[in-house]
Amino acid sequence: MIVNFDNAATTYPKPPEVRLAVEKAIVRYGSAGRGGHPIAARTSDLVYAARETAAEFFGVQPEQVVFTLNCTHALNLAIQGMAEGGGHFVISNLEHNSVLRPVYALAKKGRIRYSIAAVKESAEETVKSFASQLRPDTKAVICTLASNVTGQILPWREIAALCRDRGICMIADGAQVCGILPVSLSDGINILCTAGHKGLYGITGTGMLISDGKFSLPPLMQGGSGSLSNQPEQPDFLPDCLECGTLNVIGAASVKAGLEFVRKKGISNLFRAESALCELLIAQLSAIPDVTVYRSSRADYVPIVSFNVKGLPSEKTAELLAKQGFCLRAGLHCAPLAHHTLGTEEGTVRFAPSVFSKPQDVQRLAAAVKQIAADNNNFM
Repeated sequence: MIVNFDNAATTYPKPPEVRLAVEKAIVRYGSAGRGGHPIAARTSDLVYAARETAAEFFGVQPEQVVFTLNCTHALNLAIQGMAEGGGHFVISNLEHNSVLRPVYALAKKGRIRYSIAAVKESAEETVKSFASQLRPDTKAVICTLASNVTGQILPWREIAALCRDRGICMIADGAQVCGILPVSLSDGINILCTAGHKGLYGITGTGMLISDGKFSLPPLMQGGSGSLSNQPEQPDFLPDCLECGTLNVIGAASVKAGLEFVRKKGISNLFRAESALCELLIAQLSAIPDVTVYRSSRADYVPIVSFNVKGLPSEKTAELLAKQGFCLRAGLHCAPLAHHTLGTEEGTVRFAPSVFSKPQDVQRLAAAVKQIAADNNNFM
């Protein structure tokens, strides 16, 4: 039996409601905003309904929801859009490559400058760290809401308040938080980027950029939008200015169903259930002398646990677990900054449960890790 504990990458399995929404979209819908015939009309209605569902979930208006290919696409729209005219950016030392790489590429070309704020164990120290990196020419602060390596939660509301007081754009990577913790643009975030296929339970190839409209973003791409088609310029209003080409209608249908599933279950209930599974694993791994769990009692976490077995590369540990049917991701998790901060340059094994994970499977996983550690110790 295969058990997926790699839900921080993509939730698997998907809820039955999502699978049904995808099946219906395949057989019933076409292109949205492309024509006035019945198929186009009902498809446009579906996409708008998906926007409405997302807007209600994140506390915005439907036109403020932009559908993207994934969270990385949304972050690139935000980061490269805010880089117009140059300026100084601040990122954290826990960022995923979806933030680090576009920022680094822009800096290498001389278009922007950037600084890295250290995330500390306490929220107060983290906010001070961000404040210390702000400059008169700081244009944007970009930070993950929770690390995809350890799950550590950043004090995003306090960081957003720093930005608001100085007129700085706050861009948030919500990939590991949306669907697990309540996030809203009322928190002070100007641009929220997130995945549709993780905690929101949509299919892969889905993401969203949600903007309060205070900072204008020029499009990365131009093309058909279904609006102002007689003009050569891309429309300058949301969402059309950032969406072009045929939308992922099937993906939008899946995200709508996933959001409704999360809302029905209750975010607090999902967080509590998944966190309990993490605590169960931590309690058992902490009793194994040759296992290191990367958590601090001074910080708060989403339901993600990183660990290593002494003397074993993380990839080898994951390989041995996979042979027993447990799917966990190992390595750098596309977040080298976070691993440099942790001192785990060779990576960690990451455990990430979902609403469908079971305590008995977590106990079996812990027993498997214990055996791997014992076998490795005997070999050494």
